[in-house]
Amino acid sequence: MLTRLSLGLALLFTLHCTCVRAQGSPDGATLTGVIFTADGEPAAFANVTLWADSLLVKATSVALDGGFRLPNVARGTYDLRVAAVGSVLYADDVTVGSTDLRLPPVHLTDDQVVLQTATVTARKPTVQVLPDKTVFNVDRTITAAGENAWTLLRKAPGVVADNAGGIVLEGKTGVQFYVNGKETPLRGEDLRGYLESLQATDVASVELITQPSARYDAAGTAGIINIVLKRDERIGTNGSATASVTQGEFRRYGTGLSLNHRGTRGNIYGSYGGGYGNNGGFLYLRREQRGTEFDARTTSLRDYARHNARLNYDLTLNERSTLGAAVSTNYNDGDYRADTRTPIRPLGNPTAENVLVANNRTASSALNLTANLNYVYTDTSGTTLSADLDAGRFGSDRFLRQPNRFFTGDGTELLRETTNAQETPIDVELYAAKVDYEARLLGGQVRGGLKYSRVATDNNFRFFRLLNETMVADPARSNRFRYREDIAAAYASYAGEVGRVKYRLGLRAEHTSSDGRLTSAHATANDRVRRAYLDWFPSGGLTYAKDWKNQYALSFSRRITRPNYRSLNPFDMPLDELSSRRGNPFLQPQYANTLKLSHTYKYKLTTSLSYTRTTDVFAEVTEPVGENGNALITRNIANQETVNLSVSWPFSPFKWMNNYLSANAYVNSYAATNPEFVPLTQETFGFYARSSITLPHGFTGEVSGWYSSPSVWGGTYRTRSMGSLNLALERKVLADQLTVRVAVNDVLFTSPWEGVTEFGELFIEGTGGGDSRHVTLSLSYRFGNDKVEKARRRDSATRDERGRM
Repeated sequence: MLTRLSLGLALLFTLHCTCVRAQGSPDGATLTGVIFTADGEPAAFANVTLWADSLLVKATSVALDGGFRLPNVARGTYDLRVAAVGSVLYADDVTVGSTDLRLPPVHLTDDQVVLQTATVTARKPTVQVLPDKTVFNVDRTITAAGENAWTLLRKAPGVVADNAGGIVLEGKTGVQFYVNGKETPLRGEDLRGYLESLQATDVASVELITQPSARYDAAGTAGIINIVLKRDERIGTNGSATASVTQGEFRRYGTGLSLNHRGTRGNIYGSYGGGYGNNGGFLYLRREQRGTEFDARTTSLRDYARHNARLNYDLTLNERSTLGAAVSTNYNDGDYRADTRTPIRPLGNPTAENVLVANNRTASSALNLTANLNYVYTDTSGTTLSADLDAGRFGSDRFLRQPNRFFTGDGTELLRETTNAQETPIDVELYAAKVDYEARLLGGQVRGGLKYSRVATDNNFRFFRLLNETMVADPARSNRFRYREDIAAAYASYAGEVGRVKYRLGLRAEHTSSDGRLTSAHATANDRVRRAYLDWFPSGGLTYAKDWKNQYALSFSRRITRPNYRSLNPFDMPLDELSSRRGNPFLQPQYANTLKLSHTYKYKLTTSLSYTRTTDVFAEVTEPVGENGNALITRNIANQETVNLSVSWPFSPFKWMNNYLSANAYVNSYAATNPEFVPLTQETFGFYARSSITLPHGFTGEVSGWYSSPSVWGGTYRTRSMGSLNLALERKVLADQLTVRVAVNDVLFTSPWEGVTEFGELFIEGTGGGDSRHVTLSLSYRFGNDKVEKARRRDSATRDERGRM
């Protein structure tokens, strides 16, 4: 009893002394300074703590430039301590008054007790749930072996990617893609082709940003998916080499090589990645139209070769300034064959009256080039200035030979035959300039920036007919569509804190000017469509840390998805004798307003609830043309409401097992704005799960999978359940320099999609898939210096600030 009383009195006396020494203004002053190591480098990530009579008052960590900041320090005298690995603990008395105090630079002293050999083992989690984004670390999942950036999306939590190229993020379409923090201008098939050319061995992580701040472009009603390519952080000269072989129904190969040299002032990094082989697929579409059934069944085979190369150079001009340059190129070449057989019969009649056979053959190639020049200035006061200049060119060429043969119902007699061909070269040019500024203001952080970007596309469609075994151009069915889009943007944001509440407010303004011009043999009123409009995009958020177990966040954002240039081209482009695709020059952008509430328990279990209202949703729909034909056209069809509940939870029930679970349950409701659209409401549940197991003899096993219950794709297709089960095994040898992986993907072959759609009097049910069930063997060898740079890590400070290409 006496002991407890003594402890209680001692505690009261300590608190009393603390209050006497630290009394003052409740807002307090701000204490700042800069910490250097013994060799004069910024002591990044060192811990700075403030103590009063052995009680911890405040703590922070040192930034990349060596600076630190302790806000709201009450008047009094404190013990300042600085702790850093490899340095002697620094301690000194600090007296804080009523005004902000900046300390003189602190130089740490090397610890004389140095281990001869130290091995530090750290495993980055596969999925990190951060305050502003979810990060899927690709190099931490074994089943990524042999994959590309497109197929990796199916392994990312909260993402559903179907075989037709649709992407859904937390129940919403309209995803904007970035690569290394830069928006790509590619859309649709061009985007998918580019992502398929990026090998998984080149990808460091996939970032899912569902509530972007004002500094990001407003494009993407569902948010942003940022593909982060690998950068080597080791000093000296080092590199890695990879090779993989994948066997499914067909075989394909992948290779990669990266080299890096990092000195005291400069860093040069280069990489190459390639892949070649065959990939197959199928697409079955049964269409009911005006009493007739068209049962189209297509099997396809792609023979491809893909090459990627990157070169980056960073130069540290001085302690505050960094200059960087980067160039990259991507080349794809391949042949594609699609064999389609379409029996045509009256509804309810099992016997076909006619059969259309279309065996299409396509030769295509694409060359993409991008360049970036950037400059970053940062000082110890928290001021940062960054500037970016970007330029790029994306070019593709495709030649399609399209024979159409009509047979009798039993397929024995040829009734008629026509052979067409299409040549479709596409050029995309882009330019962008961006400046961002960040500084401390009134105890908070202010950010602002300006940006200008231009994207110009040239789509030249040339149509040919086979006459007397000669391909003859048909000017009446040829056209040229040129499109230019200029966006001028400015943003400002402010972040601060009041007690345990942190807040962020931002506003972005974007002025869009576009001009689409169609040149064809038949002039129409839709040949040129020009637009100019100004949009405001507010965003903001509040976070409240009740204690270390419970943190709450509330955020809001407004975003836009603009139509891409292909969906604006009004010309009719035939797919076969019965089907075509055409654009809609009067297509309107879609806007989304999202409110999101989230709770994090013990920094691990995160639960969020969001509501999104999207207006003028556009989707590609199928419309009847005449008695037998149909056309794919993009239209504004509805307003959409999405309510999403998501849970993410990393947990380790045993030391030898690490698990991660992410689940989404959402409801999509569509209210028709187009009289042909059939309104619908769909409830969907999906999850992603992964378990990594440490096995005997140095092996690591992994089981992962994803599942999506029936959902809505593109606003029109009701899809059935689909998912994938993946298994993998890893073993490191040769002093952990060589990594051997074996992975089996889509073990049960459950990833193909199935769905139905109705638009007006037309009904379609279909299914599609690819060569998704396969086995991959991959080898990865690391060589050179394994020492990681301990000072500047420029990429992490600038990656998110870079502009849109």
